Amino acid sequence: MTTRYKTQAFVFKKNDVNESDRSFSVFTENFGRLDIFAKAIRKNASKLRSGIDTFFLSDVEFIQGKNRKTLTDAVTVKKFNNIWQDLEKFKIANKIGEVIENFIKGEEKDGNLFNLLNETFYKLNDSGLKKERYTLLYCYFLWNALSLLGYHPEVKNCSCCHDKLIPYGVYFSNKDGGIICEKCSGKDKSAQKINSDIVKTLRIILSKDWQTLSKLKIEMSSQKLLLEVSESAINSIIL
Repeated sequence: MTTRYKTQAFVFKKNDVNESDRSFSVFTENFGRLDIFAKAIRKNASKLRSGIDTFFLSDVEFIQGKNRKTLTDAVTVKKFNNIWQDLEKFKIANKIGEVIENFIKGEEKDGNLFNLLNETFYKLNDSGLKKERYTLLYCYFLWNALSLLGYHPEVKNCSCCHDKLIPYGVYFSNKDGGIICEKCSGKDKSAQKINSDIVKTLRIILSKDWQTLSKLKIEMSSQKLLLEVSESAINSIIL
């Protein structure tokens, strides 16, 4: 007898296969990351097509075959319409999907990461979210996801000499895994100079205090710098 598996899933990527099939990359509540094959889902008569798509939260059912998992049912839990209708939000959602794609390769349940995805997508979908907070929300997801995956940066003490940080004349070092003080900056020529806004923001992000972060007054130039530091950290881990 074929066993059917059921779980909630965030869809972060899809690929068209053959003339009418599609493969979905999802992060699930019960199984972690999965790739699920949906046969004939692109046909107009398919009963599956309305229940699952990119950046949907869906209840999915699948069976495990010899070589792949095949979708047997999909019911939409949340479509996140505001993300689909806002190009900038859609770009942020894609960046979140890329983080999952790059860092989660195997099937392993991670309830904390699933909850972080859930929290982030609901916040991104909120019509009251101001455009100047989009980057902060992405960084909120990114750094908390990296922390859950074992890449928690040091933001309270110098990650090189371990002295308490004075949030001025500081740098972010991918080599040392966090913020370093000025006297240690010469040990890592690739370390990026940051400012006190970045230090404060990273500390708030890693405390998962979105309420404070959503009200934080931070210059767009500092947000741009935070994004540069964040994407540099991603690249250093991937490479």
